[in-house]
Amino acid sequence: MRASAIIVAAGSGSRLGRAEPKAFVPLRGYPMLHYSLAAVARVAGIIEIVVTVPSGMEKAARACALEAGADSLPIKITPGGAERQDSVRIALALTSAESEVVIVHDAARPLACPDLFAACLAAAERGDGAIAAIPVADTLKRVTDGAITATIPRAGLWQAQTPQAFRRSILIAAHAQAVAKNFNATDDADLSERIGARVEVIESLAPNFKVTTPADLGMAEAILDARVMR
Repeated sequence: MRASAIIVAAGSGSRLGRAEPKAFVPLRGYPMLHYSLAAVARVAGIIEIVVTVPSGMEKAARACALEAGADSLPIKITPGGAERQDSVRIALALTSAESEVVIVHDAARPLACPDLFAACLAAAERGDGAIAAIPVADTLKRVTDGAITATIPRAGLWQAQTPQAFRRSILIAAHAQAVAKNFNATDDADLSERIGARVEVIESLAPNFKVTTPADLGMAEAILDARVMR
C-alpha cells in the first residue's frame, strides 16, 4: 500500500529558548528535523514526504533532507499554518492521490525509529488508523487553583504520540469536518475519532518523547549517543 509521510516542522520552539525554529535546533550536529527525515526514508511503502516549515526555512529544509538521505523520495516543502492542525491540513492537500495512507509525525520527536512508522502504517492499512502511544505510568491529578480536586484512575489511559497513520480519505474528511465546525485539536487522532474512525494504538517500546525544553534536548542527545555506541 502506498503512503505519504507528513513531517510537521513549523513550530517556533520558544520554550527551548533558541533563536532558530525548533525543528532546526542542532541535535548531535544535525538539525532536529534530520532524524525524522532519516527515519521516514527507511520505511517501505512511503512514496513521498511533505514537510511543513516556518516561512523562509524552505531552503534549509531541502538541505536537511539531502543530508539525511531522504532525497531518494519526492519531497515537497511548504510553509506551515498558524496552528499544528493548519500545518497538517496544508500538507495533506499536497499529498498524492496515489497514496492510500498518510502518516503524520512531529519533527519535535526525533527519536522515533523506522520500525515504529512501519507498525503504524501496517495497522492503518488493516483498519482506519493507528497512533504511537505509551500507557500512562504516573498517577493523574485534576488541579484547580493549585490544589488537587480529583484523582483520575490511570487504567486504560495512554499518552498519544506521533507518528499517527490514517487512511488518506479518512484524514481528509476529518480535517474537512474540523474546518466546517471550527474545531481545533492537538492531534489528528482526535479529528479522526470525531468522524467515527477506529484508531488503533501501537505501543512505543523505545523513547519517543517530544523535545520541548533544554533538558529534553539534552536527554535526546544522550539517547542518540547511546544508540551510536551500540
